[in-house]
Amino acid sequence: MSDSKILESSVLIRFPDCDPFNHLNNARYLDYFINAREDHLWEHYKFNVYHYAKEHGKSWVVGANQIVYLKPAMLMETVVIQSTIIALREKDIVVEMMMWNKDKTQLKAVLWSTFVHFNLQAQKSEMHSKELMEYFKQFENPLPQAVSFEQRVADIKSTKTGI
Repeated sequence: MSDSKILESSVLIRFPDCDPFNHLNNARYLDYFINAREDHLWEHYKFNVYHYAKEHGKSWVVGANQIVYLKPAMLMETVVIQSTIIALREKDIVVEMMMWNKDKTQLKAVLWSTFVHFNLQAQKSEMHSKELMEYFKQFENPLPQAVSFEQRVADIKSTKTGI
Protein backbone atom coordinates (compact mmCIF):
# COMPACT_ATOMS: atom_id res chain seq x y z
CA MET A 1 0.00 0.00 0.00
CA SER A 2 1.17 3.51 -0.74
CA ASP A 3 2.76 5.31 2.21
CA SER A 4 1.39 8.69 1.08
CA LYS A 5 -2.10 7.42 1.86
CA ILE A 6 -1.17 6.22 5.35
CA LEU A 7 -1.79 9.01 7.82
CA GLU A 8 -0.33 9.06 11.30
CA SER A 9 -0.13 10.96 14.53
CA SER A 10 1.25 10.45 18.02
CA VAL A 11 -0.66 10.52 21.28
CA LEU A 12 0.14 10.05 24.95
CA ILE A 13 -1.79 7.38 26.89
CA ARG A 14 -3.46 9.17 29.81
CA PHE A 15 -4.22 8.01 33.36
CA PRO A 16 -8.06 8.20 33.23
CA ASP A 17 -8.03 5.91 30.19
CA CYS A 18 -6.16 3.08 31.89
CA ASP A 19 -7.21 0.04 33.91
CA PRO A 20 -5.76 -0.89 37.35
CA PHE A 21 -2.80 -2.56 35.60
CA ASN A 22 -1.82 0.73 33.87
CA HIS A 23 -2.89 -0.68 30.48
CA LEU A 24 -5.07 1.33 28.14
CA ASN A 25 -8.63 0.09 28.78
CA ASN A 26 -9.89 -2.03 25.87
CA ALA A 27 -12.90 0.24 25.24
CA ARG A 28 -10.69 3.33 25.16
CA TYR A 29 -8.66 2.01 22.19
CA LEU A 30 -11.70 2.83 20.05
CA ASP A 31 -11.75 6.40 21.37
CA TYR A 32 -8.05 6.86 20.64
CA PHE A 33 -8.48 5.45 17.13
CA ILE A 34 -11.56 7.54 16.31
CA ASN A 35 -9.98 10.73 17.69
CA ALA A 36 -6.83 10.10 15.66
CA ARG A 37 -8.85 9.50 12.49
CA GLU A 38 -10.76 12.74 13.02
CA ASP A 39 -7.44 14.56 13.43
CA HIS A 40 -6.06 12.86 10.31
CA LEU A 41 -9.08 13.96 8.26
CA TRP A 42 -8.53 17.57 9.22
CA GLU A 43 -4.72 17.71 9.24
CA HIS A 44 -4.17 15.84 5.99
CA TYR A 45 -7.40 16.22 3.97
CA LYS A 46 -8.67 19.53 5.43
CA PHE A 47 -12.00 17.72 5.88
CA ASN A 48 -14.00 18.63 8.98
CA VAL A 49 -16.74 16.07 9.59
CA TYR A 50 -18.67 18.44 11.88
CA HIS A 51 -18.68 21.24 9.33
CA TYR A 52 -19.79 18.75 6.67
CA ALA A 53 -22.62 17.53 8.93
CA LYS A 54 -23.77 21.07 9.66
CA GLU A 55 -23.69 22.12 6.01
CA HIS A 56 -25.09 18.95 4.41
CA GLY A 57 -27.07 17.27 7.18
CA LYS A 58 -25.04 14.11 6.63
CA SER A 59 -22.18 12.44 8.40
CA TRP A 60 -20.77 8.97 9.06
CA VAL A 61 -21.68 6.61 11.86
CA VAL A 62 -19.73 3.56 12.90
CA GLY A 63 -21.50 0.55 11.43
CA ALA A 64 -18.99 -2.09 12.54
CA ASN A 65 -15.64 -2.49 14.25
CA GLN A 66 -13.21 -5.39 14.17
CA ILE A 67 -10.32 -5.00 16.58
CA VAL A 68 -7.50 -7.14 17.86
CA TYR A 69 -5.35 -6.26 20.88
CA LEU A 70 -1.80 -7.54 20.44
CA LYS A 71 0.32 -5.73 23.05
CA PRO A 72 -0.83 -3.38 25.81
CA ALA A 73 -0.50 0.38 25.45
CA MET A 74 0.79 1.59 28.79
CA LEU A 75 0.14 4.61 30.98
CA MET A 76 2.17 7.65 29.83
CA GLU A 77 3.42 5.82 26.73
CA THR A 78 3.52 7.73 23.47
CA VAL A 79 1.93 5.68 20.69
CA VAL A 80 1.66 6.21 16.94
CA ILE A 81 -1.73 5.74 15.34
CA GLN A 82 -1.94 5.17 11.59
CA SER A 83 -5.07 5.20 9.45
CA THR A 84 -5.86 4.55 5.82
CA ILE A 85 -8.98 4.00 3.71
CA ILE A 86 -8.93 0.39 2.52
CA ALA A 87 -12.38 0.41 0.88
CA LEU A 88 -14.56 3.19 -0.48
CA ARG A 89 -18.06 2.03 -1.34
CA GLU A 90 -21.36 3.67 -2.29
CA LYS A 91 -22.67 3.87 1.29
CA ASP A 92 -19.63 3.34 3.49
CA ILE A 93 -15.90 3.66 3.98
CA VAL A 94 -13.69 1.03 5.62
CA VAL A 95 -10.70 2.44 7.47
CA GLU A 96 -7.81 0.36 8.73
CA MET A 97 -6.09 1.74 11.82
CA MET A 98 -3.06 0.55 13.72
CA MET A 99 -1.53 1.52 17.02
CA TRP A 100 2.24 1.17 17.39
CA ASN A 101 4.84 2.02 20.00
CA LYS A 102 6.58 5.33 19.26
CA ASP A 103 9.34 3.66 17.21
CA LYS A 104 6.81 1.60 15.21
CA THR A 105 8.60 -1.60 16.16
CA GLN A 106 5.79 -3.09 18.26
CA LEU A 107 2.24 -3.35 16.94
CA LYS A 108 -0.27 -2.89 19.75
CA ALA A 109 -3.68 -3.10 18.03
CA VAL A 110 -5.36 -3.27 14.63
CA LEU A 111 -8.85 -1.96 13.88
CA TRP A 112 -11.06 -2.12 10.83
CA SER A 113 -13.87 0.38 11.21
CA THR A 114 -16.76 0.68 8.76
CA PHE A 115 -18.18 4.21 8.62
CA VAL A 116 -21.67 4.35 7.10
CA HIS A 117 -22.72 7.54 5.30
CA PHE A 118 -25.80 8.71 7.19
CA ASN A 119 -28.55 11.28 6.58
CA LEU A 120 -29.04 12.94 9.97
CA GLN A 121 -32.52 14.28 9.21
CA ALA A 122 -33.93 11.11 7.63
CA GLN A 123 -32.06 8.93 10.17
CA LYS A 124 -30.98 6.39 7.59
CA SER A 125 -27.96 5.47 5.52
CA GLU A 126 -27.46 7.25 2.25
CA MET A 127 -25.26 6.85 -0.80
CA HIS A 128 -22.18 9.04 -1.08
CA SER A 129 -22.52 11.84 -3.60
CA LYS A 130 -20.49 11.71 -6.79
CA GLU A 131 -18.37 14.57 -5.39
CA LEU A 132 -17.60 12.69 -2.17
CA MET A 133 -16.72 9.53 -4.07
CA GLU A 134 -14.34 11.48 -6.32
CA TYR A 135 -12.81 13.34 -3.37
CA PHE A 136 -12.17 10.26 -1.21
CA LYS A 137 -11.15 8.04 -4.16
CA GLN A 138 -7.80 9.85 -4.31
CA PHE A 139 -7.09 8.72 -0.73
CA GLU A 140 -8.25 5.12 -1.09
CA ASN A 141 -5.52 2.62 -0.34
CA PRO A 142 -6.96 -0.83 -1.09
CA LEU A 143 -5.30 -3.98 0.14
CA PRO A 144 -3.40 -5.89 -2.58
CA GLN A 145 -6.00 -8.68 -2.38
CA ALA A 146 -9.27 -9.32 -0.58
CA VAL A 147 -8.60 -10.91 2.80
CA SER A 148 -10.46 -11.43 6.05
CA PHE A 149 -9.61 -9.30 9.06
CA GLU A 150 -7.99 -12.31 10.71
CA GLN A 151 -5.84 -13.03 7.65
CA ARG A 152 -4.83 -9.35 7.42
CA VAL A 153 -3.69 -9.37 11.06
CA ALA A 154 -1.75 -12.60 10.45
CA ASP A 155 -0.12 -11.05 7.36
CA ILE A 156 0.85 -7.90 9.27
CA LYS A 157 2.30 -9.94 12.13
CA SER A 158 4.30 -12.10 9.73
CA THR A 159 5.75 -9.17 7.79
CA LYS A 160 5.82 -6.63 10.64
CA THR A 161 5.50 -3.88 8.04
CA GLY A 162 2.05 -2.66 8.99
CA ILE A 163 -0.08 -0.60 6.70
